[in-house]
Amino acid sequence: MVEINNLPKIQEAYLKGKIVLLRVDHNVVKKGKISDTYRIEATIPTILHILKKGGKPVIMTHIGRPKDKQTGNINISPNDDVEPIVEYLIRKYRLCFAVPECQKCGDKGYFGLDSSINFLLKELREGKFDGIYLPNTRFFAGEEDKGELKKTFGKQLAGIADLFVNDAFGSWQPHASTIEPVEYLPSYAGLLMQKEIKHLTDIFYAKKPLTAVVAGSKFDTKIKPLQELLKVADNLILGGVIYNAYIAAKYGITIKGISEENMIIARDFVKMAEQYPKKVIEPEYIVESDTLEGKFEGQYRTHKISDLKPGTQLNYILDIGKESFENETLKETIMKSKTFFVNAVMGLTPHFTEGTIGMYSLINQNKEAMKLFGGGDTLEEFKKLLPELYWKCIDDLKYYFFTGGGTILTAIEQGSPWKLDTIKALVEVGNKNREFRM
Repeated sequence: MVEINNLPKIQEAYLKGKIVLLRVDHNVVKKGKISDTYRIEATIPTILHILKKGGKPVIMTHIGRPKDKQTGNINISPNDDVEPIVEYLIRKYRLCFAVPECQKCGDKGYFGLDSSINFLLKELREGKFDGIYLPNTRFFAGEEDKGELKKTFGKQLAGIADLFVNDAFGSWQPHASTIEPVEYLPSYAGLLMQKEIKHLTDIFYAKKPLTAVVAGSKFDTKIKPLQELLKVADNLILGGVIYNAYIAAKYGITIKGISEENMIIARDFVKMAEQYPKKVIEPEYIVESDTLEGKFEGQYRTHKISDLKPGTQLNYILDIGKESFENETLKETIMKSKTFFVNAVMGLTPHFTEGTIGMYSLINQNKEAMKLFGGGDTLEEFKKLLPELYWKCIDDLKYYFFTGGGTILTAIEQGSPWKLDTIKALVEVGNKNREFRM
């Protein structure tokens, strides 16, 4: 294992008077409005550190998925704009950021930064505002490109700054804005990145027993992390469609809405799970609904899985029944665990919430265990469904809320946080380019 001490850290950089290109994960805008401020707040210590040390931040983030994968066209829309984030920073922290304008390249988004950025950089050095906030990185043609456009955009980003800081733990993909500047600039991990990596190692070197709770709408996107969790976790609890596919494959029942692709993967997973007897802990009650549109009287019912005979055909399974959390095996598993990793919304929100409330509440009863929660949906539902508990947990040292669930699952899949492209680049290339020591 590479120790976190090998990670080049922002605390080591001399920032006074330097333009600092800062990559964050402020992917919190949905339909033009901020959905949750947690990921913004998590990066504030890094932003304030840069300002306190006399640095001049140029911030960038991705928002949404404006690129059409079929056509390659990029939809530059206010729905995915950084403006709400800039307004939030002004309103709450009195931090003034300028947003440069860029020229569109037909339907392919922005070709690159406009030359007007140089004028803004001059004003930034003169102290006329606190920083620059670049447009959504995914508005740029080079951001998700894998060829020359990526290299060109990366060089352009590096060309406007003196050093690069990556604080975007949740943005693990090797895109232009997360990887390329490391090749050209002294590069460092931000304060949030350091904290996230430290807690990520708590999963790999967890106090045992480790219980992982994972849910999702597609088995294919979770299968590799799940295979690894079968090896490293002591207990594994599934939710969502992946649990539906699992029980359908294991017990020979049919559940509406599960694709054949998911069923094929689920059958393979069931066979693999047989090699780890009793690791998969099965919530024994499921909630069937005749419709996806809501929870309507007479159109949903609870089943005990052991009562279902092979060949049974069910409509949509949309939640874990609350009766599951009275099961002694499940309760004993939860109460004996020393570490939890939770990346799960157990039911189809907003109408089917018993499973999520029941799982989070039961985990909270274990006051001694470390509880590591990850994923935007996981945190949003925790805050929405159990607001009083959520705000207590924010200040509880036995809880940690990651800003990126996908990053954690990718690290688990790869067997190490140090194999993530963005972190590996900081360690391998960033160390070679270190300058501006304090």
